Amino acid sequence: MRRHLPPPLLPATLKRVLRWLGALLALLSLSTALHAQGVDLAGLRVKRADGELALDYQARLALTPPIEEALHRGVPLYFSAQATVYRNRWYWRDERVARVSRTWRVAYQPLTAQWRVSLGGLSQVYGTLSEALAPLSRVSGWRVADGEKLEAGERYYVDFVFRLDSSQLPPPMQVDIGNDWKLGVERTLRVD
Repeated sequence: MRRHLPPPLLPATLKRVLRWLGALLALLSLSTALHAQGVDLAGLRVKRADGELALDYQARLALTPPIEEALHRGVPLYFSAQATVYRNRWYWRDERVARVSRTWRVAYQPLTAQWRVSLGGLSQVYGTLSEALAPLSRVSGWRVADGEKLEAGERYYVDFVFRLDSSQLPPPMQVDIGNDWKLGVERTLRVD
């Protein structure tokens, strides 16, 4: 009768290597999940001009396949940018000085094979999706606070949010939106 011997134990170095590879794999999956958001801020800057605060940003958008498919099927999507200006206070919550937002509607017109981008009452027609996304991904000189609201010698900061507004999707699409529909970025900037 043969006796079965237990398998030999792994050497300590091999165990460390396997643990390190597991940690690396977890880190790669986390970075993939963060990159899946699809918005990379290439530039974000706030400046004082004529006593007012103006914001410039440039974002690179990488739409997920479900978002692109919905656009090509004619579902209008809404992208919003919001900037909130706060004044630092040591004795209480920071004071909100101003809040501004912009919302763009991007829609594909299948009959004319054109992309329409609307901002408020204005709209523009483009030939390709990348051309249509350009105006909302690059904004300069956006006035976020008037001069009369800013006091000299005070410290301010700006919270900036750019995102796909999934609350404005058609109701049947809002039922089961997963991580593929989470598209956005948030940043905080100190005003010098």
